[in-house]
Amino acid sequence: MQGKVSDKKVLMTKTNVAIDINNNKVYLFFKRLLDIVGSIFALIVFSPIFLIVSILIKIDSPEGGIIFAQDRNGLNGEIFKMYKFRSMVPNAEELLDDLKHKNEMDGPVFKIKDDPRLTRVGRIIRKFSIDEFPQFVNVLKGEMSLVGPRPPIPKEVEAYSAYEMQRLYVKPGLTCYWQIGGRNSIGFDEWMELDLKYISERSMLVDIKIILKTIKKLFGDKNAS
Repeated sequence: MQGKVSDKKVLMTKTNVAIDINNNKVYLFFKRLLDIVGSIFALIVFSPIFLIVSILIKIDSPEGGIIFAQDRNGLNGEIFKMYKFRSMVPNAEELLDDLKHKNEMDGPVFKIKDDPRLTRVGRIIRKFSIDEFPQFVNVLKGEMSLVGPRPPIPKEVEAYSAYEMQRLYVKPGLTCYWQIGGRNSIGFDEWMELDLKYISERSMLVDIKIILKTIKKLFGDKNAS
């Protein structure tokens, strides 16, 4: 399968130092419990926002759907459908080739701050990260976690080095060090370093700290896009 990686238990640093990954069954049990409780709570609390955003998306851009489902690589490279509120025009994928020369990120990731494919509602929900809210369903299904490296698209994974593939050793998440550290203001190499830092340090205490810091940054993050 595309993006498939071996189920290793150690993380290799750039200096070839092996670090054990925290796959303790007690930690994984409580992490999953937090994912279930947290995602159910979020889906209930944010249900009015889901309804309002859904209506606004259809009014602003009636041609497309409300939810955008995209192939992403998850734990050990397994591919799953990640959900987002649609924030772009319906033919956004077809327009990508014409915009690649404007890419503001290094590495295999494509990001531009003022993406012309964004709809009016899309710009607002991205500014406040509301477009990511449907991923609480992915968390509830067990495809993602509240905390973990952001799931990459298969084309990005095809360009990964063996070192970068290690970020697929754990379940992807809604938030991680990258989100609370600057997001698109961070270069690709530093982003990968932050993800591998999380994998080497992860624990319930680290997860809770990241969640709390994410909540503080949720509204009006100038780096959101």
